[in-house]
Formats: sequence, C-alpha cells, structure tokens
Amino acid sequence: MDTQHPFALLTPDAVLDAVESLGYLSDARILTLNSYENRVFQVGIESAQPLIAKFYRPGRWTDASILEEHRFSLELAERDIPVIPPMQIDGQTLFEHAGFRFSLFRRFGGRAPEFDDPDQFLMLGRLLGRLHAVGAMTPFEHRPALTPQTFGRDSIATLERVDCVPNSLKPAYFSVAKDLIDRVEAIFSDVPFEPIRLHGDLHLGNLLLRDDLLYMVDLDDCRSGPAMQDLWMMLSGERDQRQAQLSELIDGYNEFHDFDPRQLPLIEPLRSLRLVHYSAWLASRWDDPAFPMHFPWFASERYWADQILTLREQRAALDEPALRLF
Repeated sequence: MDTQHPFALLTPDAVLDAVESLGYLSDARILTLNSYENRVFQVGIESAQPLIAKFYRPGRWTDASILEEHRFSLELAERDIPVIPPMQIDGQTLFEHAGFRFSLFRRFGGRAPEFDDPDQFLMLGRLLGRLHAVGAMTPFEHRPALTPQTFGRDSIATLERVDCVPNSLKPAYFSVAKDLIDRVEAIFSDVPFEPIRLHGDLHLGNLLLRDDLLYMVDLDDCRSGPAMQDLWMMLSGERDQRQAQLSELIDGYNEFHDFDPRQLPLIEPLRSLRLVHYSAWLASRWDDPAFPMHFPWFASERYWADQILTLREQRAALDEPALRLF
C-alpha cells in the first residue's frame, strides 16, 4: 500500500463492498464524515438505519492495540458508561477488506455540549469519574503511554526528521521547544501518579449531548497516563474561571472516583506536550493529500513564528502557581 497516500485505494465502491462483506445490503448512499487520521463514512442500509464505517489509517496501530481500544469501549458500555462502542458481528469488532482494517458503529445523533453553567461541569465530572474508576481497574497492554518522552521528545525528533520548520526559524523553535520539554520532564518527575487507562483526547469535539446525557465518542487515541489528561482540556477562560470550572469538575468526579490533587501541577505540562505533539502530528501526516488541503497554514512561516511565541508563553506558564482545590 502507498504509505504516502494510504487511502488512495479506498474508493466509494471499496467502502460499500467492505460493509456488504459483513452481510448488509447498502442503498449505495455514502456520506463522508469529518476525520483526518482515519476515514469515516455514513453508509445507507436498505430498510434499516445507516451505519458508520471507520477505516483505520494503515500502519498506525497494530491489530492488538485496536482490539484493546474496542475492549475498553465495550467494557465501559457494559457498565452503562455512555460511550459508542464498535458493533460486534459474530463476536468480532475488527474486520479487513481489500487491505483495509475497519469497524462498524451504529449511527448516534446528538449535539455538541456548551459548558456555560456549573451544572454541566458537574455532569462532566461525574462522567469522567466513572470512566476513570473503570480505567484504573486494569492496565493497557498494547496501547501507548502519554509521557514527556512520547509526546515531547519523540515529537521534537519527528519535527527534526521531517524538516518542516523554516530554516530561518529552526534555532528559535527548537531551542524553546527543548527548553519547554526539559521543564515538563522536571515537573512530571515531581508529581506522583499511577497511570490509568484514559480516553486520551477528550475535548468538546469528542463529547455529544443527547437526552440530557453526555456521551464520549472516538476512543481512537486512548492510552495510559495521568487522570489529569482527561480533565484539563475542559478548562478555559481566565484563571478564576478555570478555578471555578475545576472545582465543579472535581466535585462530580469524586462521587465515583477519588481525584488526587497532587496531579494539579500537570495541567500546564500536559498543555505543553499537546502543543508540540500537535505540530509533530501534522508534520508526520503531511504526505497525506488531505492534510495540505485542510491545514494549508502549517507550511507557512507565520504558523511557526506564532508557535515560537506560543511555546515561550507556555514556558512562562509552567512557572506559575498551579490551580488549587478549596
């Protein structure tokens, strides 16, 4: 398979054939859904609700790591935690057709939540407490861990290898990025925590509100790490606003799982890791035609100049006092 154009052979006919290989009769209607890392389609089914077909990016995950994600989703669903697990067909969740691995999901409607009052943060905290109570029961065996090495050092190495930073900005960018990760590593080493199974990429786009319930979607990035990783992206605004949001989140969280406040100093280090990792993710996917099309600004000097400024500001944030619980 062409590693530079991994989905070049995933034609509409190939998508329909894959779904029909599992015994479904398609009505030939296909809607491409928003996804860059993988390819996701809504496929119409004769005399039934449409299905969602997710085709995994070749070479990204092993079969074992995908199946471990599936088992985690199913484990959460079995405990009535609102997630959207893959469909099981003859006891299987991962399938192969024409060289592509894929899974099917039931279509699930909902709307993006708007966290504009304390009760919504309390509800989200309860959901995260339930998630982590299960996540802490057993460790992952095949999924990666979120660490300063995997998200920080390895991301910098990717950016150096791909050679995407403009020559004029390389010294400034890599100097501030490496200094940032040095400080992140020092903070991580001072914070005691037990890694648990996480959603790993829990932002507003991966939450759906339906019938007054919050649902988590897309566990494609689930991994091991500190519990704080699934909480910090929900915090926004000025410090006093984030402090209030955090208080409600943890109040809800503690109803189902004990939050260790010693993890609070990890908020800004985790934000730092995400900033560097995001740039490395774009760089590592730049040969995929979908990425230059949807992220044209990534190749501009303006993007990297802005990143240098952002990382400098983030480096200063690492030395500010952490949020607290009262």
